Amino acid sequence: MSNPADTRARIVAILQDIGAREVLDIGCGHGALAKSLCRDGFHVTGLDPSAEAIAAATTRVPGATFVTAGAEALPFAPASFDAAIFLNALHHVPVPDMQAALKEALRVLRPNGEMIIVEPLAEGSFFEVMRPVEDETEIREAAQRAIDDILAQSQATGPAPVIYERATPMPDLEAFIDYLSAVDPARRALAEGLRHDLARLFAQNVVNGPTGQQLVQPLKIWRLRGNPG
Repeated sequence: MSNPADTRARIVAILQDIGAREVLDIGCGHGALAKSLCRDGFHVTGLDPSAEAIAAATTRVPGATFVTAGAEALPFAPASFDAAIFLNALHHVPVPDMQAALKEALRVLRPNGEMIIVEPLAEGSFFEVMRPVEDETEIREAAQRAIDDILAQSQATGPAPVIYERATPMPDLEAFIDYLSAVDPARRALAEGLRHDLARLFAQNVVNGPTGQQLVQPLKIWRLRGNPG
């Protein structure tokens, strides 16, 4: 069973494998990944459509560059980056724009650069407890279809994606509601209104891990390159 830091370790391993220096973090949010990658010596540019998120990221990670823009129209020249990362971000792109976002990420990659995509699957104990608050089944599946379509069109190539599990410590229902609300504050009121159902689902799905109770989310990670053909 992997821990929450495992995703970051997987991303760093890929970046090191390709010798990346200039990294684009697409859908950077408040800069958590950017902060981590800057600490490891990468030059990070973060992009997010939310001006509020970009303002927070700029304050949090003064060593990175942040831009307010959508993934479907990246404001960068071709061959600007060694790697482009979608960390739990592609399914937040509007469905009609998902393929455009992937093509844009490929466009800004340098030769031998890679697009790294991490997407949660619509399954697992974490997802089952979250589902009444926000059921992302359709958009998560749409994101995977967009990736499949890019590959089917020979726009990109790469090894088969790897599925792994992220175990998040979750001592009680309050911690779970706090976790959901940290991602999107609007979820708190929804969760409070569903407290009885969430308590039942939490009790049914939570498992004991090495350091206490936890919820598990399966994730899939791709590493893709643009197809020069």
